[in-house]
Amino acid sequence: MTVTAPAPKARSLPQPHQGNRWAVLVVLCVSLLLITVDATVLHIAVPALTAALEPSSVQLLWIIDAYSLVVAPLLILFGALGDRYGRRRLVLAGLAVFGIASASAAFAPNAATLIAARALLGVGGAMIMPATLSIIRQVFSDRRERAIALGVWSAVAAAGAAVGPLVGALLVGLWWGAVFLVNVPILLALLPAAARLLPGCERRERHSWDTLSAVLSVLGILAVAFGLKEAGSGHLLPVGASLAVLAAGVALLVWFVRRQRALAVPLLDLELFRSRAFTTGVAGVLLGVFALVGLQLMLAQYLQLVLGDSPLRAAFRMLPLVLAAVCGGLAAAHLLPRLGLRATMSGGLGLVALSLTPTLTWGVESHSFVLACCFVGIGFGVQVALLAASDTIMSSVPEWRAGGAAAIEETAYELGAGMGVAVLGTITTIAYAPALPSVPGVPESGMAQARQSLASAAHVAHEVGGASGAVLVREARWAFVNALHTTVAVSVVLLAATAVAVAMLLRRD
Repeated sequence: MTVTAPAPKARSLPQPHQGNRWAVLVVLCVSLLLITVDATVLHIAVPALTAALEPSSVQLLWIIDAYSLVVAPLLILFGALGDRYGRRRLVLAGLAVFGIASASAAFAPNAATLIAARALLGVGGAMIMPATLSIIRQVFSDRRERAIALGVWSAVAAAGAAVGPLVGALLVGLWWGAVFLVNVPILLALLPAAARLLPGCERRERHSWDTLSAVLSVLGILAVAFGLKEAGSGHLLPVGASLAVLAAGVALLVWFVRRQRALAVPLLDLELFRSRAFTTGVAGVLLGVFALVGLQLMLAQYLQLVLGDSPLRAAFRMLPLVLAAVCGGLAAAHLLPRLGLRATMSGGLGLVALSLTPTLTWGVESHSFVLACCFVGIGFGVQVALLAASDTIMSSVPEWRAGGAAAIEETAYELGAGMGVAVLGTITTIAYAPALPSVPGVPESGMAQARQSLASAAHVAHEVGGASGAVLVREARWAFVNALHTTVAVSVVLLAATAVAVAMLLRRD
C-alpha cells in the first residue's frame, strides 16, 4: 500500500528576493550558461587537445562523454537534496565544485586527469541545474512573470549549447586549456553575487534519508544513459553488451520505482505523475529533445558528408535553427498567456513536424533558402514547445516540490537527448546499409565497411580511388539521403502524434 507523505512543515524565512527577482534570474542564467557551454565546448578543441595530451581513442571518447554521463544520473539525487537542505546551498556548492573542476581540467597533465576533471564538472553541473528551475519557481510567484523567466532560461540553455563550439574555436587558438580556464574568473565574480542575491533556505522538518533509493536512481539512470549512447555509437561496447547495460538500467529503475511507492517519504515523489499536466509536460520535454538532438546530428552529417560543406559552413547553415530556438524561448513567454499551454505546446510540436516534412522530397542538391526556413521552423517550434512544457511542469506542483519536479524535467531532457542520438541514429544505420548496392571495383570487405556509415564509405572511396571510388561516394550519398528520409519520417510521425496527444490530454488554459 502506498503511503503519501504530507507536505513538510516549513517555516519560511523573510523573502527579500521578491524585489530583485530579475537579478536572481541573471545569476541563474549565467550559471546555466556556463554549464551548457561546457557540454559542447570540446567539439572544436579536440584536435588541439589530442595533440597536447595524446589520449587513446577510448580516452578521447571518455573526455567528451564523461560530462554528460555524470550529469544525467545525479539530477534526481541533487534535486531531492536541494528540496531537503536548500537550493541556495546547492547552487553555491555547485559553483565552487565547477570552478575547482575547471581549473583542474585546464592544467590536466594527462588524459586520465582530464577525464576525472570532466566528471567533476558534471557533478557541479548536476548540483546547479535542477536548482535553477526550482528557484525560478520560488521567486516568480506571478504566473506571467514566471513564463517570461522560463522563456529567458530556455533561450539561454539553447544559446549556450550552440555557442559552445564557437567559444572553443576562439579560445583553443590561445591554448587548449583556455576552454576550461575561462570559467574560473566568471565563477569568482558569480559566487559572491549568488551568495548575496539567491533566496535563503527554508527550514523543513527532516526525515530519514534512504541511501538505497539514491544508489538505485544514480546507477539506473547511469546505465540507461550509457546504454543509449553506446547503442547509438558503439564505440566502447558491442551492440549486445550495450543493450544488456540498458536492460540492467531499466531493471534498476523499476526497482527504484517500486521502492518509492513503498516508502512513506520517498526520494522521488511519484505522486507528481498523478497530475496529467505534469506527466504530459515531462513527455513533451522527452520527445521534443529526442527529435531535436537526434535530427541535429543527422542534419549535421547531411550538410558535411552529402552537400560537402566544411564544418564551419555547416555550422553557419544551422545558425538559423539556433537563432530561431533562442527567439522561440523568448516569444513563447508572450504566446503562453494568449494561447494557453495546450495550444502553445501542441502548436510548437506541430510546427516542427510541418517544418520537417518538405525535407522528405529532396535529394542531395542544395536548397539553401528553403532549408534555412525549415531550420527556423524546427528551432522555433521545439523551443516554444519546451518552454510550454517547462511551465506546465513547474506550475503543476507546489513550491516545496519544485526541486524534484525540476530534476525530473532535466533528467527527461538528458535521456531524451541520449535516446534521440541512439534511436534515430540506429534507424538511419539500419535503413542505410541495405540501400547501398555493391560497386564494381570495390572488394566485399570494403563494401562491408562502407555500409557501416557514410563517413566509412567516404574513407573506403578515398582508398579505392578512381572511377570506382567516385561511384561509391555517389551511391553512398543517395543511400544516406534515403535513410535520412526514413529517420525524418519517423520523427514527423512521432512529433505529430505527440502534438495530438498534448492537445487531447491538457486542459484548455
